[in-house]
Parts: sequence; C-alpha cells; structure tokens
Amino acid sequence: MSMSVRDIQEALVRAGFDPGPVDGIWGRRTVAAVKAFQEREGLEVDGIVGPVTAAHLQGATRPADDEAALPLPWMEEATRLIHTREVAGRGDNPAIIGWADMLDLAYSGDDIPWCGLFVAHCIASTLPAEPLPTNPLLAQSWRRFGSEVAPREGAVMVFWRESRESGLGHVGFYAGQDNDAYRILGGNQGDSVCYDWVARQRFLGAYWPKTALSLQKGARVVEAQRSGALSRNEA
Repeated sequence: MSMSVRDIQEALVRAGFDPGPVDGIWGRRTVAAVKAFQEREGLEVDGIVGPVTAAHLQGATRPADDEAALPLPWMEEATRLIHTREVAGRGDNPAIIGWADMLDLAYSGDDIPWCGLFVAHCIASTLPAEPLPTNPLLAQSWRRFGSEVAPREGAVMVFWRESRESGLGHVGFYAGQDNDAYRILGGNQGDSVCYDWVARQRFLGAYWPKTALSLQKGARVVEAQRSGALSRNEA
C-alpha cells in the first residue's frame, strides 16, 4: 500500500524521528528524518520512500529502550537562545527586536516585558502553520493558545504576576517540576532567556500547539531537584 506524505510523517514520529509539522508537505525536515530513519534501519540513505523504506516505516515502532521524549522543535529553538539578554539602559538587543519584526508586531524596545515575544518567536519559527493568540506580547493572551493540557515537557505555561486579579502574567515553556514549583525555560526571566522556577500557586494553565498534537503523547512529566529561590523578576 502506498503512503501519503502525512502517512510518512506520522510513521516517522512513531519511530522517534522529527519530520517537522505533520502537515502533508514534503519538506527538508521530512527528507532529513527519512534519511535518519533509513540510516537506523540499515537501508540505502537517499531520502526517498520507495517500497523497501515504506515497508520498514509501516512496521516501525520507537525502539523499546529509548525512553526519551520526541524532539520538540520549539523547545530546541528556545534552548538555542539561552543566555540571550536584553540591553541594560539605552539601546536594545537586535535579536529580540528582530523577533518582533519577523512577526510584524509593534514592539518599542526590550525594556518592555518580552516573555510573550520569546514564546511567539519559538512557536512561529518552528511551527509556521500554528495560529498565535491575538496580542502574543501579553502573557495571559497565551491562555487562548492551542489546546489546554496537563503540564508536560514543552507545554506553554501561563502564570499570573503581582496578583491573580492584576491581568499581568508570565509565560514560558515547561521544563520540569517539583512539589512546589515548575521549572520554566522562558524569556525575560532576570532579563534573559534562562531556566527558572515559578511557584505552582501562580499557575493558570498549560497549552499545547494544535499543529503538533502528534508529539503530545511522548511529552514527559519531568521531576527535577530545585535549588535557589523562586523567580520574582519577570518584567
């Protein structure tokens, strides 16, 4: 039986490879995932899904001894940007301003809270078909993003700031948890992109990109050991 592009992408995800968005579009990331799969299976590595590769894909499962979560492209981008900092005083970090320009967002400078801008960049640059919430610069706008889920690796996590009634908030990506807090990979945490711990009592919701639902099942709950104080500087 022949396989559609979407069939191929779904089979690659099941086998533990990241073809990018499961969108039925034959792109470079899908080709790269096919080649990686072929290499693992001992097949000719040409990026072409002929009868032999198709047969292997149709019977493929994720290796039993591989307990790692599937690659999450928006988390890979977020991790790449760790240590990105806003400019103190006069001036702006051109990278942060560039995120807003690419998204066609009016943004006057990196002294304005940019946690929502960071999340918007990571999502939009890796999941181009994913709808962003209206006014993604506002952290609590992300409560209208994607599908609500239980906290898990890669989920967009929304918190209140100052008070639950203030309308102010913080947003970042789930990277772990302990009994009292969530470990968040976010922007504008101490004026930079970094990991920090945010109190569970401030949690408002967790959300998953709708165009990446195929990656949701493999996302993990990550128990982590916290050291240091909870985050109190997200603006």
